[in-house]
Amino acid sequence: MSLLHSVRTETNLSVLKTACSNCNLNELCLPIGLSEEEMIRVDEMVALRRKVRRGEHLYHAGQEFHAIYAVRTGFFKTDVLMGDGREQVTGFQMAGELLGLDGIGAEIHSCNAIALEDSEVCAIPFSNLEEFSREIVTLQQHFHKVMSREIVRDHGVMLLLGTMRAEERLAAFLLNLSQRFTARGYSPADFYLRMTREEIGSYLGLKLETVSRLFSRFQDEGLLSVQQKHIRILNIVGLKKLMNPARSGA
Repeated sequence: MSLLHSVRTETNLSVLKTACSNCNLNELCLPIGLSEEEMIRVDEMVALRRKVRRGEHLYHAGQEFHAIYAVRTGFFKTDVLMGDGREQVTGFQMAGELLGLDGIGAEIHSCNAIALEDSEVCAIPFSNLEEFSREIVTLQQHFHKVMSREIVRDHGVMLLLGTMRAEERLAAFLLNLSQRFTARGYSPADFYLRMTREEIGSYLGLKLETVSRLFSRFQDEGLLSVQQKHIRILNIVGLKKLMNPARSGA
């Protein structure tokens, strides 16, 4: 290895201390198996890191699409404004997940993205992503998997709203959060909700009163311990049985 290459490598390693290759979320939002050279290319693809304060918009519906965003820290919601002025929540995104995919088709964002707590995102210009994906096949395959995952998630929401009873919807929502926190190394049974009861209701197609009543019912039945936004799942098997009422004898 030449001295010049060694110096460049040391410089790159210094820069990468806060870059993708050294991020503790890279296995969640980047493909596994990239070479060191490919990881450096991916790091170069990230244009900037942007802090978004709680309540601030990352982007607005109707805004021109330029980039997708990897959530580095924090929590977001996406929503659309209905014709009657009501807000319809379409999703919740946490660290390691992507935002902005809604803008790819029409090159205009179709929803709003709002931080539910102080957050930070990595901005990835879509033109760079397309160029690098052509050069790095693994990255292209991974991006296709991400797109597929989003489609599956949308279908899951449609299933929630179309076929499930109210208690099934909330149980599915809590179990999904549990799985996502587990994937990030956090407790699957002890976590804080970043969203309000009203936002949960909007996402699940339930009234605020119904969501509040179900949380109280789940607590009375020993499934959860609820202290405002602090949730402890006490009986995960019981929550899962709500998703399979036939098995539980219901």
